[in-house]
Amino acid sequence: MFVYVKLLNGFSKTLVYKIPEKMLGQNLHHTCVLVPLRKKKISAFVVAQTKELRQPAQFEIKEIIGLKPFPKDSLFHSFVQKTATLYFTDSLFFYKKLRQFLKKREITLPEGAISSNDQMQANTLTDEQTQAVEYIHQTLTKDAFAPIVLHGVTGSGKTEVYKAAMHKTVSQGKTVLFLLPEVSLALQFKERLKQGLPNIAIYDFHSATSPKEKKTVWQALLEKKPIIIVGVHLPVLLPLPNLGLIIIDEEHEMGFEEKKHPKLNSKYLAILRASLHKIPIVLGSATPSVQTLHAVQHKGWQLFRLTKRFAGTFPTIKTVLLSQQPKRRASFWISKELETALAECLVNKKQAIIFLNRRGYSFFIQCKPCGFVVTCPACSVSLTSHQNSSNDLVLRCHYCNYQRLMPSHCDNCKADKEHFLTKGIGTQQLVEILHAIFPKAKIARADLDITSKKNVWVHTAAAFERGEIDILVGTKSITKGYHFPGVTLVGIIWGDLHAHIPVFNAVEQCLQQLIQVAGRAGREHTQSCVIVQTMHEHELFKFIDENNYLTFAEQELLARQETWYPPYCRLIQLEIKHKNTLQVDKDAKKLFTMLHEYAQKLGLFSISILGPVTPPIHKIQHVESRHIFIKAHQFQDVQKLIALGLQLSLKSKIFVQVT
Repeated sequence: MFVYVKLLNGFSKTLVYKIPEKMLGQNLHHTCVLVPLRKKKISAFVVAQTKELRQPAQFEIKEIIGLKPFPKDSLFHSFVQKTATLYFTDSLFFYKKLRQFLKKREITLPEGAISSNDQMQANTLTDEQTQAVEYIHQTLTKDAFAPIVLHGVTGSGKTEVYKAAMHKTVSQGKTVLFLLPEVSLALQFKERLKQGLPNIAIYDFHSATSPKEKKTVWQALLEKKPIIIVGVHLPVLLPLPNLGLIIIDEEHEMGFEEKKHPKLNSKYLAILRASLHKIPIVLGSATPSVQTLHAVQHKGWQLFRLTKRFAGTFPTIKTVLLSQQPKRRASFWISKELETALAECLVNKKQAIIFLNRRGYSFFIQCKPCGFVVTCPACSVSLTSHQNSSNDLVLRCHYCNYQRLMPSHCDNCKADKEHFLTKGIGTQQLVEILHAIFPKAKIARADLDITSKKNVWVHTAAAFERGEIDILVGTKSITKGYHFPGVTLVGIIWGDLHAHIPVFNAVEQCLQQLIQVAGRAGREHTQSCVIVQTMHEHELFKFIDENNYLTFAEQELLARQETWYPPYCRLIQLEIKHKNTLQVDKDAKKLFTMLHEYAQKLGLFSISILGPVTPPIHKIQHVESRHIFIKAHQFQDVQKLIALGLQLSLKSKIFVQVT
């Protein structure tokens, strides 16, 4: 008996090994084994098992050494195969992610860290919360896939529902997967859950988690311990022997999709995982995606609504059109209404959040005499100005992190930097403006430059929650999940900034972001206000009141149906990449032509193939990209077509993204 294996160290070729006599009779297919390679011992994944070799060996075949400890999840390999097929990726990619846990180690789980009889510290549930909790508890006893959508307005207590469901699941000896769209949010929720669920083992598993804690999670999975795993992308790719429940908070967020290829979407993979394990999955949000709401209408997903805030009341919302404003005293970006509201907020010893989804000092630098814009040499984007620790302006690329000092002269016409114009505004400049208007106010910033520094952001968020900061200026990092009890005012600097991005769901994403940040106001107060400043009038501003969100979703679904966009079709993006501009254009056109020819041969007359097009940001780190889009009723309709396209002999690389 023999096995064919793929080494988990990245070696591409398949190797063959003999099964030792002591292991004969075992089915080793899809297991991890330890094999000898020269003088080393390497972890490998068994891709096939056979009685006879495919061809006679030209060398001595060594025996495998033994099995590697691997959690007994009988559905994991099926999940990996389906995921690999969906993303046109070798299944070995997913096993490589686990190789760090296959090394020999001694890990002892803390005594008493897991108990099925622990007490849950919870608030008294409302009738709406109770209905949702009771339904989830019922589904936990059934061997069936049960998608549950929890549409809870901001401050309605979705976390209490999550905690009750988690407690019940762990008490049944099962594990809970809790996914959030950002690491900073995962860190916050872990601490919140530990307070409400004492004595239950709750672990982080994300990019900021220490290797030791990740190994502890792996040991718990080997021992089939019931635990709660909190993370973003990584946990859904683990083998989970006793998985009983998956919860996805802020399910509408694009943060669940990885930025690098293959662009795995943790939310979609979690739904796939729940369907394979036949367990409930809870998708919670104040602004559920229109695709999720479509599934409620047409796939029988269960919907529960939390319509009342646990405390406080909904804020008053006021829209201000900046283009029609009289001249401002301090800055174009601070309207008279917002300045007055901020002054009142400070006098009353309350707190304010000012939202601007642009970090840095300004969008870009432009030479007034010749119009030249300073751009990144490696990416097709302008450089954003940032203030460094010495308050000097530094130009930075947000895609490759290229940096240069502010030039003293224009690169094009040599004009002096006194003629440079700073276009747009970022969070750094906004903090500077607010300090000038309110010099006595305590102002802090929360953007990616801050929130990516784990300790800095944890201290900032805690200080703001304690009331030690008067005004918090931030990007989308502060729009999700945070509960700041002292906030009575939210100011949105540029409300329509992202409403005109050329993607089919731009308006949906923009509105969700505005509702989420508006929801930080008035969570424990009866009077609060949201001031939305905008450059242009837009239909979406009618729906910032959370109670109107479902009306927006209905209108958006009608528009998607008319234009045949998801959820009424599957949208597949093929990204063609190469460093040479002429080559990437040539290959993109060839691929487009061949896809049309293949579609005709396969009889795929109902699909739509669009492109090739040059995306707005078409070069990143010197690599050019072009896009081809395919619209189809079902992914299966074009799966063979795309596979044929990927087999073309092209110099460019092709990546697939499925929506």
